[in-house]
Amino acid sequence: MSPELSPRAKVWVYGLLCLLAVPFVFPTWWMVTSSVKPVSEILAFPPSLLPTSFSLDSYRTVFEAQPFARQYLNSMYIALVCTVGTLAVSSAAGYAFARIRFRGQNAMFVVVLTGLLIPSEVTIVPLFQMFNRWGMIDTHWPLILVPVFGAPSVLATFIMRQFFIALPHELEEAGRIDGLGRFAIFWRIVLPLSRPALGAVAIFTFLHSWNLYLEPIVFLSTPENFTLPQALTQFTDAYGGPSWGTQLSAATLTALPVLVVFVIAQRQFVEGLAHTGLKG
Repeated sequence: MSPELSPRAKVWVYGLLCLLAVPFVFPTWWMVTSSVKPVSEILAFPPSLLPTSFSLDSYRTVFEAQPFARQYLNSMYIALVCTVGTLAVSSAAGYAFARIRFRGQNAMFVVVLTGLLIPSEVTIVPLFQMFNRWGMIDTHWPLILVPVFGAPSVLATFIMRQFFIALPHELEEAGRIDGLGRFAIFWRIVLPLSRPALGAVAIFTFLHSWNLYLEPIVFLSTPENFTLPQALTQFTDAYGGPSWGTQLSAATLTALPVLVVFVIAQRQFVEGLAHTGLKG
């Protein structure tokens, strides 16, 4: 058991942590406060910590310049569908690689892991040709199918496999004694115990889908179908330059779900990643 810190030591530790957090917190603080500033104050140097004049005009412009509400909904439902799909695929695949013995198991798992070594830029052209033949260009299907069955799902499968390996085999043996089959053991015993790993997978899958940029600009061309990262690039002035106030307001609205998801599930995220290295 680690010794309890003295009050003075706690003050020093928390003060140091607050100091180290400044480079990470300040950009977010500047983004949020600048979204309610006029352009002249946004570009001022040194930047001000608080706005001298408060205005929500930029937030109103966000929804007037383009169908931002529709784009927000697009990103939200795509991220949720990708998260649920990845959880289903990765948990089943991870359980199979961890608990079911079959010929070539390790070799197949290595082949699956090689998917992490292939950059998305390498596969974007053949994926475009494939989805174009299927008539799915300018739809959201590529943004759902590629993450669920692509590299994000491979990483999720690895995390789930490592977590399932660490579970005691006695739990499954007890289930078999009670007459449970393979699927019932997986559904009623293994999955309820894997909440930390599922939470970690859900967080990084949601973040990956929410921040996806390359695939939307390749597959989507209609503003009503845009996702938020693609929509953020469309807020420009009459000369084609960035509309700073509008972009910062849109970026602030875009960052809110990410902060909410991480704050709610941060404990599961840390616990899930910690358990992935117990056995291998």
